[in-house]
Amino acid sequence: MNMENSYICSKCKNIEFETGQLRAAGGFWTKLFNIQNLKFVSLTCKECGYAEFYKSGTKTAENILDFFTN
Repeated sequence: MNMENSYICSKCKNIEFETGQLRAAGGFWTKLFNIQNLKFVSLTCKECGYAEFYKSGTKTAENILDFFTN
């Protein structure tokens, strides 16, 4: 889905937004070893600041690198 052409803020109906990324640990072992295996993309309205989060996939290489760099 191409977000650039279809995003409309559900609070103020603005069409301008900023994107971001959030990573989080999802379970006991990932929390214990501080591995952030969940990835989310955020869309934040430039007008009112309302944010929506969408789950995104992570790659095995990212998880391995995360394990060794913590």
